[in-house]
Amino acid sequence: QGSGDVKYHLGQTGTFTSRTGKELTVELAANPSHLETVDPVVEGMVRAMQDHINDPEAFSVLPVLVHGDAAFAGQGVVAETLNCSTIKGYRVGGTIHLIINNQLGFTTAPDSARSSEYCTDVAKMIEAPIFHVNGDDPEACVRVARLAYRFRQTFRKDVVIDMVCYRRHGHNEGDDPSYTQPLMYKRIDARRSVRKLYTEALVKRGDLSMEEAEQALDDFSARLQTALTETRDSKPATEIIAKRVPPAVGVLPHLDTGVDRETLNRIYAVMSSVPDGFQVHPKLAKQFESRTKMVHDGEVDWATAEALSLGSILLEGNNIRFAGQDSRRGTFSQRHSVLSDYGTGEEYAPLANLAEGQGKFWIYDSLLSEYAALGFEYGYSVVAKDALVCWEAQFGDFVNGAMIVIDQYLVAAEDKWDQTSGLVLLLPHGFEGQGPEHSSGRVERFLTLCAEDNIQVANATTSAQYFHLLRRQIRREVRKPLVVMTPKSLLRAKQARSPISELTQGSFRELLDDPSVTDRAAVQQVVFCSGKVAYDAIARRDERNHPAAVVRIEQLYPFPYTQITDLLATYPNASEVTWLQEEPDNMGPRAFVSERLRPLVPESMKFRQVSRTGSGSPATGTHAIHVQEQTQLLDETFT
Repeated sequence: QGSGDVKYHLGQTGTFTSRTGKELTVELAANPSHLETVDPVVEGMVRAMQDHINDPEAFSVLPVLVHGDAAFAGQGVVAETLNCSTIKGYRVGGTIHLIINNQLGFTTAPDSARSSEYCTDVAKMIEAPIFHVNGDDPEACVRVARLAYRFRQTFRKDVVIDMVCYRRHGHNEGDDPSYTQPLMYKRIDARRSVRKLYTEALVKRGDLSMEEAEQALDDFSARLQTALTETRDSKPATEIIAKRVPPAVGVLPHLDTGVDRETLNRIYAVMSSVPDGFQVHPKLAKQFESRTKMVHDGEVDWATAEALSLGSILLEGNNIRFAGQDSRRGTFSQRHSVLSDYGTGEEYAPLANLAEGQGKFWIYDSLLSEYAALGFEYGYSVVAKDALVCWEAQFGDFVNGAMIVIDQYLVAAEDKWDQTSGLVLLLPHGFEGQGPEHSSGRVERFLTLCAEDNIQVANATTSAQYFHLLRRQIRREVRKPLVVMTPKSLLRAKQARSPISELTQGSFRELLDDPSVTDRAAVQQVVFCSGKVAYDAIARRDERNHPAAVVRIEQLYPFPYTQITDLLATYPNASEVTWLQEEPDNMGPRAFVSERLRPLVPESMKFRQVSRTGSGSPATGTHAIHVQEQTQLLDETFT
């Protein structure tokens, strides 16, 4: 049945008929307790709905975000989300922000919650109109709401309603707010309720008689009592025993994701051409010449395989939304999915011009944000189930700025709310001597959160593997988030290139055996690793002519137990199994993998682990020390 969640976190959908007779759908997004995290998620959901409607300027889906005053002023994701409001790839035609201003954040007074006069001051950054209205005046609140709606419909921009009111009772049923705000709550206790004040106003105006008011109150109280009674009466006669959580399915059957050579050639032909008169950057023109030579020689590098994979997905009618920090060109100048005319600056996206009837190709350079940006893409992926939605970090470790979205949504939403997502996270990862902030995509954090088949974590090492991995994500019926540790040096490394023939057939393989081993009986050591370090290990193994096989675990979760067991059986004379990683001992996949790999190692084999020394920082900031560490790492592996 899943973990469930507290009742007011679960999303709902309902319909009602407006005064004009039009049927409207209202959807409440599932949301966690983590304040304001839902803001960018809602915006992404709305954008996906509006993209599906296929009328970009209609903005016929209205996002309404309800905030608390302390959270609106205190949570940085609010500013990040506001900053998205008029950006091309994130526009939703204006959001109505309703702030329930209780003048209290749980127990915190305004002077401890913000430095500005009003909780709404952060909205000034986008020059949004801000309406302050007295919560004790229902008719004024309605007038302001109508005015805010008309503003949004006219100018397609965000608008803020600050409903100044108070919280009559505590933060929850058991809370007594007078502990910390005794004077404030003496005044609140002495104040007549909104219902009483408004009733008196209506009676004085002659709009309502006292008898009608009492009848309305009695009717409402009776309805509440009936609902309470029915709820209590529906309690099961016996205690409910929850079913056991079913075991994880694990690695799913392979799916053929090959694409015929003719289709690949069609895609590459479009990738390699530009409109008449379009002037390609001189340096880029030379790069494209080299790329064409590589393809004619029958190979593809990482970026080319990615483009061919995306192109094939588009030709099959699926939409693609791809966003991230500098993603159109690629952080490492590898992608160039959108070309800029060297003379005019005019833009051209080849993959958006493959054929009539293809899927839509949207690729955006995002705002320099992780938290709101990832929340937006997650929300988009929840609605756009049939689209490939990708978010790319400039460097993998930058995802640490979005961990709240990962914790609250990406890994847990299916269990909590039965909310599925096929979002792809592309996180550049690998120890290249570029320092602590540009080395680790923090794969250990994701692996710690893996359970119940909730996500997929992969570290592909060849272009063909990446090609099939992206296609598998959209071809499978099941929708699970995919976290990919993408390479840096391997983007152009010849070792990571793949024959085009590997793109025309087969599927993503969770485990890659050592292709250079010809005599399996001669292998004395099996080295398991993940990612770029495999190529370093292969080079050192060959240099020393060491009797070892280097095996790559390409998918860390779901973990390929059966494949590993079967593979070890093919090395009958191996006496040692080694886990090798570049990351420090307290990071990377070591703890996760060793817990699963060690039980699979036969008793006749020794199990050993090699990694950098445990550290508080992911990597050294000195390239010379990095080289020394890498050398020591490989020496220890083949001792």
